[in-house]
Amino acid sequence: MGSRIHVYKGNTITVTWDAAICIHAAECVRGLPKVFDTSRKPWVDANAASATAVMGVIERCPSGALKYQFGNGTKSERPAKVNAVTIASDGPLHVRGEIEIVRGSDGGTVAKDTRVALCRCGQSANKPFCDRSHAKTGFSDLGLVTGPTDSKPAKAPPNPGLKITLRQNGPLRLDGEMQIFDGGGRLAWQGQEAALCRCGASKNKPFCDGSHRELGFVAE
Repeated sequence: MGSRIHVYKGNTITVTWDAAICIHAAECVRGLPKVFDTSRKPWVDANAASATAVMGVIERCPSGALKYQFGNGTKSERPAKVNAVTIASDGPLHVRGEIEIVRGSDGGTVAKDTRVALCRCGQSANKPFCDRSHAKTGFSDLGLVTGPTDSKPAKAPPNPGLKITLRQNGPLRLDGEMQIFDGGGRLAWQGQEAALCRCGASKNKPFCDGSHRELGFVAE
């Protein structure tokens, strides 16, 4: 769970890219090819579009690998008003909001962010983050949700924050007001706590059903 952060300074806005958590979703190159062009070096030209346009495209990056800052070095992106978990068909969990990821073993902070892509196939070499191992291993899940919906609506604003605890050798424990969207983008579940599968074997995805114990899943 390291980082390989590259910095691209512009006159108004500075773009940072963390190669260690990038999942190559290509939202950036499709959205602003003048700014994000993988055929050149450096591949990011922060002056090739307005700061507003750059900000908008960066905020579409599902992994949080791309971020922006202004001249004074302060981070400017605000978290989404409601914590949202979107299940990518055959892929990771895309989480947005005021996110804190902690280790279940000692409570230590792994990351604080507004956008993350979390592994749910169980094969990532960079757990809890996705590294696209799902594509190599043939992980298959449409992202359907069958669990009951909590009738209490998610809060909006202020965002109360979403705490994600990495249960050792077990699931992701989520605490906080949240909405879960299925693989088709439909709001399928909402509530305040959930245990989500990250071993890839649950028969009740995205929720944990204890399959990690039978599988012998190992993760911090």
